[in-house]
Amino acid sequence: MTGDVVSAAPEPADLLVTGIGELTTNVSTSDDVCGTMRDAAVLIRAGIVAWTGPAAEVPDAAAEAPVLDVDGAAVIPGFVDSHTHLVFGGDRSAEFVARMAGRPYAAGGIRSTVAATRGATDAELRARLRLLIAELRAQGTTTVEIKTGYGLTVADEERLARLAREMTEEVTFLGAHVVPPEFADDANAYVDLVAGPMLAAAAPHCRWIDVFCERGAFTPAQAERVLAAGAARGLGLRVHGNQLGPGEGVRLAVARGAASVDHGTYLDDGDIAALAGSDTVLTLLPGVEFSTRQPYPDARALWDAGVTIALASDCNPGSSFTSSMPLMVALAVREMGLTPDEAVWAATAGGAAALRRDDVGVLRPGARADLVVLRAPTRTYLAYRPGVPLVDDVLLGGVRVDGGGVSGGRRT
Repeated sequence: MTGDVVSAAPEPADLLVTGIGELTTNVSTSDDVCGTMRDAAVLIRAGIVAWTGPAAEVPDAAAEAPVLDVDGAAVIPGFVDSHTHLVFGGDRSAEFVARMAGRPYAAGGIRSTVAATRGATDAELRARLRLLIAELRAQGTTTVEIKTGYGLTVADEERLARLAREMTEEVTFLGAHVVPPEFADDANAYVDLVAGPMLAAAAPHCRWIDVFCERGAFTPAQAERVLAAGAARGLGLRVHGNQLGPGEGVRLAVARGAASVDHGTYLDDGDIAALAGSDTVLTLLPGVEFSTRQPYPDARALWDAGVTIALASDCNPGSSFTSSMPLMVALAVREMGLTPDEAVWAATAGGAAALRRDDVGVLRPGARADLVVLRAPTRTYLAYRPGVPLVDDVLLGGVRVDGGGVSGGRRT
């Protein structure tokens, strides 16, 4: 799996990135979760990290490689956004205005996007998807997961999965997003459709299956049926859970061995203990709390309890219409209690863990050479200077992404 946020990966390249003032490797130690190197360099061979170390000790093998001198800038792994909904039609700005005026968020708003998506052509959906991919890529995201879930018919879910697969291999089938209006009186019949013909149509394009286990969406028993059907077809498991109130989503995810459970806005001590004792990642989505005025989860307490945390944007037209992983880092620090180092780790290595990946979200020999050069001396600036475009260069497999930075980087 590559997970690249491009329709076709660039040709692998050789490159020496040097002059790095602060290198975030995410090769963690007991006192440095980010595995920091100072005055560092990264040697890339055929799009893969071949060596990292002091810039003064670059191996002789780098002599013929082209050089990118970043002149003291900080370098981090590319962001890994492990939860997005990027294939959709329509607009829900009026819903946002209503929420800001005091109307509470509810899952039912998804149905308006379903109607707009069903009415959109493939060309219209693809055009918006490509714009969003370019937008998140310019902000440093190099690996992205994309969910279906705005079609909710067999044909529409298949086409959303197919369109998403043009952009990434991390595609998630989310037919169990909400119950569509035509099944309002028979949710179990809709679950039959999701777990049967809809899954069969979408699965060839997907790596994952997800379910919204929440009041107003699917019961734990219905969610269990969906997950079991997905697992039987060889898909990895993900769960939306505990977003709108306390519920069984987290414990269902842990019991099923899901790679991640996402949201976790309302957790009790039992949920936290279950997560801490498992390899299920809790993916926090602070853009949702920002946009819905729900309470932010206490990430500080979760981290201290031993829960593995990822940060993701949940980019979608209703509850979090932002593609900015730097914003997620800033919100996690300001509102959720993580340190800047912890937040950057969660937005890179944490996201990779949520996708069960060990080749992205890190900069160590053998990993993909996906990295971000910041217009800053330290990763702390991602929280210290929120809202400022700090991404100076983005490399996918060692190849600079056109339009990926502000100033375009410094090549020699």
